[in-house]
Amino acid sequence: MKDDVLYHFNLGTSSHNLPAMFGDVKFVCVAGSPLRMKEFNEYIAGVLGLEDPDSNYPNICEGTDRYAMYKVGPVLSVSHGIGVPSTSIMLHELIKLLHHARCTDVTVIRIGTSGGIGLEPGTVVVTKQAVDAQFMPRFEQVILGKTVVRSTNLDHGLAEELLRCGEEMNQFDTVIGNTMCAMDFYEGQARLDGAFCFYTEKDKQEYLAKASEAGVRNIEMESTVFAAMCELSGLRAAVVCVTILDRLKGDQVNSSNEVLHNYMQRPQILVGHLIKKQLSVSGKP
Repeated sequence: MKDDVLYHFNLGTSSHNLPAMFGDVKFVCVAGSPLRMKEFNEYIAGVLGLEDPDSNYPNICEGTDRYAMYKVGPVLSVSHGIGVPSTSIMLHELIKLLHHARCTDVTVIRIGTSGGIGLEPGTVVVTKQAVDAQFMPRFEQVILGKTVVRSTNLDHGLAEELLRCGEEMNQFDTVIGNTMCAMDFYEGQARLDGAFCFYTEKDKQEYLAKASEAGVRNIEMESTVFAAMCELSGLRAAVVCVTILDRLKGDQVNSSNEVLHNYMQRPQILVGHLIKKQLSVSGKP
């Protein structure tokens, strides 16, 4: 293509100088919420000592209401919405953005929330393997009427480094395990409190027990497409999610906003520690 319009980012190769804007990016952190990405951008600016008192950290994608994007130093923060379709769209345009900007040696990390299985709320899970709702390490998508299956491998070295960072900080429990990606929040995650439910508490517990036996430690809605697309692109990637409830003990999120906010800060604290550590090793700010 002569021009490439990144429609959902409100960016393009002819309308913006992408290498000048993004060429120094080494870390991309993504999460569902635009507000969470704004807060993470401000947090990482402090961690790296890059705060600008005259900057309000503008949303680079402010011309669209689909996604939000912020940048400070070599760290780019992008929201992806909820679920596989929204995440897939964002990743297509993010991968093209990194290509057009001629970025090299980029690490992409998803930070988010999840439901734990047999873990205390507030535990941070570093994903070892992203699996689907049948506990298989795959992402399936229908393309041209045919089912295409892609693997969902993540960078094991990066996952182990994140786990070591958690142990070094010793601020909260950090574990490594498989993450199940569901296609929705209710029936796809064996919840009993949706608009429809055609199974029992016993059925739910048996299913979650099978998940636990398969090494699943938490459930969310983006990890398989994230892992598949990052692997396909050759991007070093990881998933770091905090658990906000133990699904073996209930379905509804009923912790106070204050407690939830504390939990939600934990993945960004862990990832911030990793970024600062790796940039220090490379001799960059």
